Amino acid sequence: MRRVTGPTDHVVVVGAGLGGLSAALRLAGAGRRVTVLEREAVPGGRAGLLADQGYSFDTGPTVLTMPDLIADAMDCVGESMSDWLTLDPVAPLYRARFADGSALDVHASVDAMADEIALVCGAAEAAGYRRYVSFVSSLYRLEMRDFIDRNIDSPLSLLRPSLARLAAIGGFRRLAPKVAQFLADERTQRVFSFQAMYAGLSPYDALAIYAVIGYMDSVAGVFFPRGGMHAVPRALAGAAEKHGVELRYSETVTRVEMRGRRAVAVHTASGERVPCDAVVLNPDLPVARRLVGAPVRRRLTYSPSCFLLLAGSTTAYPENAHHTISFGHAWKQVFDEILGGRLMSDPSFLVTSPTASDPSLAPAGRSSYYVLFPTPNLDGPVDWRVERDRYLADVVRTVEARGWPGFGAGIEVSHVTTPLDWAARGMERGTPFAAAHSFGQTGPFRPRNLWGENVVFAGSGTQPGVGVPMVLISGRLAAERILGPDPSYRSRAWL
Repeated sequence: MRRVTGPTDHVVVVGAGLGGLSAALRLAGAGRRVTVLEREAVPGGRAGLLADQGYSFDTGPTVLTMPDLIADAMDCVGESMSDWLTLDPVAPLYRARFADGSALDVHASVDAMADEIALVCGAAEAAGYRRYVSFVSSLYRLEMRDFIDRNIDSPLSLLRPSLARLAAIGGFRRLAPKVAQFLADERTQRVFSFQAMYAGLSPYDALAIYAVIGYMDSVAGVFFPRGGMHAVPRALAGAAEKHGVELRYSETVTRVEMRGRRAVAVHTASGERVPCDAVVLNPDLPVARRLVGAPVRRRLTYSPSCFLLLAGSTTAYPENAHHTISFGHAWKQVFDEILGGRLMSDPSFLVTSPTASDPSLAPAGRSSYYVLFPTPNLDGPVDWRVERDRYLADVVRTVEARGWPGFGAGIEVSHVTTPLDWAARGMERGTPFAAAHSFGQTGPFRPRNLWGENVVFAGSGTQPGVGVPMVLISGRLAAERILGPDPSYRSRAWL
């Protein structure tokens, strides 16, 4: 494995997102002096916090899986996650609602999920689900250790027996047809393939290896931190500060000073020069590369984006689940439209109600909602300066028609994020989901995390990719580029 060269006594981490904090904890635990520079007033990056009139809104991810990755990062400085963070299991993991009026609750227990599928879709479908779990569990074991949870310097490093086994079980076939080998009902096919959108692809184009995204929640469980998702970066940052990491907020980094291919200092908008021996860059990858003056040698294809409505409301829907996915009649058409640059004509969307699990996130007697509609990114022709308010009205009408009556009338606080807003926050092509995980942008073909002599990237734009677990892993991989492999990691971690 390639590592940075030269001294590494003082490391500057740019960005207190999950990847940057994961790296900072590991570096501090190994005895490095660590300074974290964050442009916002709070930690979190995309897992940010918006407070308004007594409401606390998460501005980024709402689904937490694989919490052992958080525990592992804290263990690097001798801290226990349970001393910093309280995680409650979400049950059901989410509720899928379908256009025919049926619904399917998704459970982490294989037996409970099989019983639910048998009740809604029949015994044969439940048996198919059990076979699917066996397949995706094998896929997960083969894929995570050798293809995701390690630094990859060359495609040649993947030439190992697990690659042949992945191919043999169908990991490199298309996701939707592979799921259909086990599941005949269109409803269960959707439930176990829609996650391809997180990777920026249609399930009809994505490789079957991306079934592991669904594995992380539908088999391993979904959790919600008390205090909201933002409690995770707060906990990581608190543990880091306790162990000597200097966290400096409201500090915008303008450039990394280079001498040849070596970073020697980081410059801030206030005019300060912060010397360093190595640097970890956690901003979106194109932003990070601009900070070091690294040329962009190829044009990447970016994932679709989303329209996000954060709403504080006087209306509660106590019968609803914490997470609800509402599917329209259309399916393949939805992906064709979004990936073709068009808004969905028959939307599928997510409604999360954080106050269903933690009422403290809203004033007494109030509820909060996180409504996400997938959209094209800014490579599409949608003009959000024109479409924003019209689409907001469409979103509210659609939500009301799909089972949240009176939703619009109950809103007393609202915040809207469009692809233009994501772009203004430094996310390339206006998407919070980074570069798509097409074959040519996955694994060894995804932008690498080591540049020059001592610059390391972290976050969703580099290896291994998108999602909270992957970003936390990216922080560990970044730290290993500086420290070398952690010999105790395999005995501590979640594999």
